[in-house]
Amino acid sequence: MSAIVVVGAQWGDEGKGRVVDYLAREAQLVARFNGGDNAGHTVVAEGHTLKLHLVPSGILHPDLICLIGAGVVVNPERLVAEMDELAALGVDVGPSRLKISAAAHTILPTHRALDGARDAARGRGAIGTTRRGIGPTYADKAARVNLRAGDMANSEQFAERVAEAVQVHNRRLREQYSAEPLSPEQAAAEYCAYAQRLAPHLTDGSALVGEMLAAGKTVLCEAAQGLLLDLDHGTYPYVTSSSTVAGGALTGLGFGPRHVSRVIGVAKAYTTRVGAGPFPTELLDEVGDRIREVGSEYGTTTGRPRRCGWLDLVILRYAVRINGLNGLALTKLDVLSGLERLKMAVAYERDGARPECGRRERTEVFPAEFGVESLAQWKPVYEELPGWAEDISGVRSRDELPPAAREYVARIEEQVGVPVTFIGVGPERGQTITMNNEQ
Repeated sequence: MSAIVVVGAQWGDEGKGRVVDYLAREAQLVARFNGGDNAGHTVVAEGHTLKLHLVPSGILHPDLICLIGAGVVVNPERLVAEMDELAALGVDVGPSRLKISAAAHTILPTHRALDGARDAARGRGAIGTTRRGIGPTYADKAARVNLRAGDMANSEQFAERVAEAVQVHNRRLREQYSAEPLSPEQAAAEYCAYAQRLAPHLTDGSALVGEMLAAGKTVLCEAAQGLLLDLDHGTYPYVTSSSTVAGGALTGLGFGPRHVSRVIGVAKAYTTRVGAGPFPTELLDEVGDRIREVGSEYGTTTGRPRRCGWLDLVILRYAVRINGLNGLALTKLDVLSGLERLKMAVAYERDGARPECGRRERTEVFPAEFGVESLAQWKPVYEELPGWAEDISGVRSRDELPPAAREYVARIEEQVGVPVTFIGVGPERGQTITMNNEQ
């Protein structure tokens, strides 16, 4: 009777997919609880690089069930394409293995059109969304006017409701954004076909999770995005439209907190983010460029280059507090190999109320409640550590790491107050160090 929650501890793109894939070995159900196909979880296995956007990252384990939970917004077109890609590789994505909560909400093509039109209309103030329709879908969900996955059980009636919704969205596209409308008839026909394909996968997601927990099974809860993209606790307004933190697993899947046994936060050995907004440790120099190229820091969903910077321990302390983390999974430690000196932000500083007197404020607590304007005023206080030249991609135990790499990991643990229980030293499944040295 155990639920393990895996969340992103930074701005997303931390490598949650490979951590979920690893932990799935001890689970019987892997359940995605938030977001949509704006997320991209990459799993590298047996010579294939799979970029999963909706299907949970445990799908490569043939003996477990995968659930797309109620908190997810589903683009049926993307989901069907992803299922076909997996099936072509011999992965079973039939109704007995891949299930969709009937309470999950559906993304329409006009949601995507509205997303793009709205962000474009912001001009220089654009948030930098993926334009996948995530925000408009969650907005319709909150307004109680959206279609849910369960509506696909009756494909013809579902198609009629799609056409009606597209007509409503078209009025907004024309009147608010002077944008071209979409064909209600075409959308209805396409979504009717998606409904016929996906209806066998529908289930009562909360009941499935409850049955598993009652039977003593392990449920692995997978988040999309990361803490600083959380709608409530992130760098608002440069955030996503769902709950990305551990508490979101409970509401997004429908179970109570007494079942949670572990919460694992995933963080890169440095920091990245995509889109606009403040980024205290961002590197706009050759070191940042090097990290981007060595780490292949380009968006899984959009291909956009990610902004790169030094590791920010102020953010990780915030992640520990908000999520109640038991441990950290540290990915891409190998990307830092070859850098002579490394830095990590241990605090922030800014000019005080009377800067002319030379007074400066210092904080080790992430200033989340005061908005992005406040965050932009803070500058990182760095601690510098020695780097290492050795290639660590073949290392499989912590003791085998170069002394400087061990010191880097140990300093993270000291600063954030939780152990690093997983270290990624390469993209492949096996390029992993765990606390108990399991392979």
